[in-house]
Amino acid sequence: MKPVWQALAWTTGVLGAAITGAAVGAAAQSSRIAALRRTDDPYADEPLGRLQPDRRSTVTADDGVPLAVQEIKPADGEHAEVTVVFVHGYALDSRCWHFQRRDLPELTDPRVRLVLYDQRSHGRSGHSAKRGSTIDQLGRDLDAVLRATARRGPVVLVGHSMGGMTIMALAEQRPELFRDRVLGVALLGTSAGGIGASGMPRPWLSRYNPVPRGLALLAGFQPGLVERARRTGAQLTWSVIRSVSAGELRVSPALVDLVADMIGATTVEVVTDFLDTIGSHDRRAALAALRGCEVLVLAGDADRITAFEHSEAIAAELPDGELVRIADSGHMVMLEQHEAVTEQLAALLRRAVARNGSGEVTGS
Repeated sequence: MKPVWQALAWTTGVLGAAITGAAVGAAAQSSRIAALRRTDDPYADEPLGRLQPDRRSTVTADDGVPLAVQEIKPADGEHAEVTVVFVHGYALDSRCWHFQRRDLPELTDPRVRLVLYDQRSHGRSGHSAKRGSTIDQLGRDLDAVLRATARRGPVVLVGHSMGGMTIMALAEQRPELFRDRVLGVALLGTSAGGIGASGMPRPWLSRYNPVPRGLALLAGFQPGLVERARRTGAQLTWSVIRSVSAGELRVSPALVDLVADMIGATTVEVVTDFLDTIGSHDRRAALAALRGCEVLVLAGDADRITAFEHSEAIAAELPDGELVRIADSGHMVMLEQHEAVTEQLAALLRRAVARNGSGEVTGS
């Protein structure tokens, strides 16, 4: 237990310093951040995360947690050939798919219907108890969303970070789906296991990292202290998000604002509830269920959350899949380099539909 209490003591000290010093630090950072926000921003007028769906609904998970779902039809009103389900990552929500949600409905080859949902305890979905905050449960949630919104017809699944892990959990639980209905899978900035293991980069999410471990313990004892430090250091948080989530290229302040808003809407309790399940995630064996699908494995080579080596390890298990490295891009690759990501997803959809032959999706 000694290392655990050392982590708790260390984190308490850090957060105590944050509360007493964050105002000074924020003041020192504010002028620099204000200058960054004043730079020409190509997305200053983009309605980021504010696009309206054709349909909203609530899907009830098997343990009763309500999941907020959105559906978008093809822009030209014709029948879709495939349903694409987007699964977001840790401490984010479905707004992270803004550009893909904006652009993919315009496709005519193939025409697609989109389903986006907020994972439990994220976005507009209901809060889960800690016992339900597991990747196993997220896999069952995805199954529930599929049964409610895509009862018939072919499906392509797209997952980012913890969303990719969710798809792997579903493959482990229901491999027959990937044989019978799932035509394609896109795994973006994710890992099949070994986060923090020997020989692999150890990101912040590693269970061997004392900072999140101490944060989890402290949040259990003093949640108010943690949230107070978080609010006091809002300017510093913006700067950290910009440096950690993005890659090497200049990033739009509006995109950083969107990511900061998603993370800020996720409570410390939720952040810490999912740490154990991410740290212990190992579904390399489940990847075998994906071998009959068209697979895209994509990540930025400047990803500081889930290093590109994790994508290379997945691709090694799926030699017929497509491995794509996005140069100078970070963890939020689908926002930062959205044109390249959307292009790769469109190519995946064309390959998947061509393999399957023509058909129509009637959905729910």
